[in-house]
Amino acid sequence: MPVGFKDVSRGSLLQGCRAALPIVVGYVALGLPAGILCAKAGMTPLMSCILAVFMYSGSGQYMIPNMFLAGTPLASLCASVSLVSSRQMLYGSALAPRFKGVKKGQLFWFASTVTDESFGVNTQKFQDGGWCPEQAQMVNTTSHLSWIISCTVGALLGNWLVIDTAIASFAMTSIFLCLLMMQKLDLENVITLGFAVLGVVICKLVGLAGAAILIGALLGVAAGMVAHVLRKRRAER
Repeated sequence: MPVGFKDVSRGSLLQGCRAALPIVVGYVALGLPAGILCAKAGMTPLMSCILAVFMYSGSGQYMIPNMFLAGTPLASLCASVSLVSSRQMLYGSALAPRFKGVKKGQLFWFASTVTDESFGVNTQKFQDGGWCPEQAQMVNTTSHLSWIISCTVGALLGNWLVIDTAIASFAMTSIFLCLLMMQKLDLENVITLGFAVLGVVICKLVGLAGAAILIGALLGVAAGMVAHVLRKRRAER
């Protein structure tokens, strides 16, 4: 039988909301400058809100106003944002085994709201045990709502408030470092991290900055999977 929110207690759903609080704090710091950038690019608060609803990608939403102000052609803008944001498809695929028996509508909702940060939190919670898809969805939903509100408020304040975007860069880096510190320290994770960083650095050096995150993520995941398979084979001997 497919599971749904009616089958989960309110307390369990509140646990999902609480698990998202560190993400919410980071998204406020990131969303306000993103909304301000949208306002500087000529977007109204409503447009910024709609963009946050349907373009749920922090890096993508930062790219859009910057590239627009730089006069980037629409086709190039769309291709660049799509490439940078395509890594999120990997997250949905990685968590798919945890969602067996879940209704298709709920599954689509989850896949469309997963981000780097919510993926990290939910992955850790699933590994710890006692975590269900509905709680994972609450992490996603709470995080998304905080992003929408922050971007909209930032756009409202954008006409008279100036925030150094370096603050947003620091906040984004801090979130990733916190998620990294939550991971179990083992050889597979170290290999994944090392190859991911190596991939990003190489891409930056050869001028592939736009695809650096995606290529680094793919390289890190591939290296981690190879390390996992090799370790498993050695254990079976």
